[in-house]
Amino acid sequence: MTRLAALALAASAAACSSAPSNATPEGAVRELVERLESLEAGDRNARAVYDLLSERARANLQARADRYSNASGRQIDPWAMLVPARSRLRFVPHSYKARLVGRYALVDVLGVNADQSAKIPCVMEKSLWHVDLILPELAPMPRRPGAEP
Repeated sequence: MTRLAALALAASAAACSSAPSNATPEGAVRELVERLESLEAGDRNARAVYDLLSERARANLQARADRYSNASGRQIDPWAMLVPARSRLRFVPHSYKARLVGRYALVDVLGVNADQSAKIPCVMEKSLWHVDLILPELAPMPRRPGAEP
């Protein structure tokens, strides 16, 4: 093989990179599940989980981190708000199937048994799918009577 042909082959192989895991809604949910399964306290994997979440979910976690930081005087990253013990799976996923409506999707996650199912909302943001984790809104901070807002 000539040197020019070898360079062309190497360039074409580099151009054929695999699609990101969240190129599909099923892929985004599958990746999130895999990362949550191995999430431990203080884990760098928490940042990867955070990055798979929708802008709305990330904003909610950022607000929680800001509130914690203001109350404690210690700076905390928003992905540190992901608690491993609260992210344990109820069942082992067996299949993923998405229903798409525009830039939104609902991924049906099924386990082996008929009673093992979950519906996970996703949203397309910046050409990639993100899991739209629904978190409760933060309650307003209580104020002392007579304190300025």
